[in-house]
Amino acid sequence: MAAPVYPAWVTRWVSGQWRQKKRPPVIRPTRPLVLADKVANRREQAGEATCITEMSVMMACWKQNDFNDTACAEEIRMFYDCVAKAEKERKDQNEEDTLSPRGNLTSSKVNKLLRRFPQITRYV
Repeated sequence: MAAPVYPAWVTRWVSGQWRQKKRPPVIRPTRPLVLADKVANRREQAGEATCITEMSVMMACWKQNDFNDTACAEEIRMFYDCVAKAEKERKDQNEEDTLSPRGNLTSSKVNKLLRRFPQITRYV
């Protein structure tokens, strides 16, 4: 005896193809899954201001002494020493190849690494 022939929609319904939940989703990337050759150059976020207290002490001294530099020589020297120290720390930090304060690489360092290690987009 021959098996009964059912319409196509019955076989799809019985096999569960009508339910989308049972099928894994089809993912097709819009772009190739490789790193880009470079990243956008972004400005680093400005760090916190330095020597604010020394500057305010110097300006208060100027205001008390009618903006006379000789009377405020000590405050001016303290302010310039603080500025020189902060500038030296900033240069030392830039010379080292370290991470940014947030823990990320800067965009220029990322671009340098991407140029050094280019992406292989095709096999030989």
